[in-house]
Amino acid sequence: MTPEILADKETGLGWHPKRVLLILLIFSIVMMFAAFTSGYIVRRDEGNWREFDLPASLLINSILIALSSASMQWAYFSARKDEISRVKTGLIITLVLGLAFLVGQYHSFGDLVAGNTYFGGADANPSGSFVYVLMGVHAFHLVTGLIFLAVVLKRTLNYQVHSRAMLSIGNATLYWHFLGGLWLYLYLFLLLNH
Repeated sequence: MTPEILADKETGLGWHPKRVLLILLIFSIVMMFAAFTSGYIVRRDEGNWREFDLPASLLINSILIALSSASMQWAYFSARKDEISRVKTGLIITLVLGLAFLVGQYHSFGDLVAGNTYFGGADANPSGSFVYVLMGVHAFHLVTGLIFLAVVLKRTLNYQVHSRAMLSIGNATLYWHFLGGLWLYLYLFLLLNH
């Protein structure tokens, strides 16, 4: 086997160790958000829970993250076909949409404050605090995803991402789709439970 093929697959194993590590990371993030959303439901049922309207910008952010997932998938398919210029374009679009999502989340935080929903302090309520934690922790993971995408883009610019070297873009695609799916879950959860 050539070194290029071994870069994506470890002999004797079904998955590359980096893919296994990513899957374990995703599993731990799922468990963390399952704990957060379970805590949200339990705490809500205890009382002293202020109802508030979710910012309308969260819907726009959901559309942005869905579009970024589509552009990421396009970049991945383009890499499989050795269409490197399309890989670059897809990754750049994904990065821009991811940054737009983060800016939108920042504005959503501002909308929450404008609606008297605070994270902490004398006027805070657990309902608002949970929303800030869910959105903030997701935003943190999205920043890690953007860093991952930037690394893959750099590798692409150095012609290290192509049909025979798919591990980095494959892992980035999996993680990005996970983050998009996680956000859609959180958005629907908040819509149905706030």
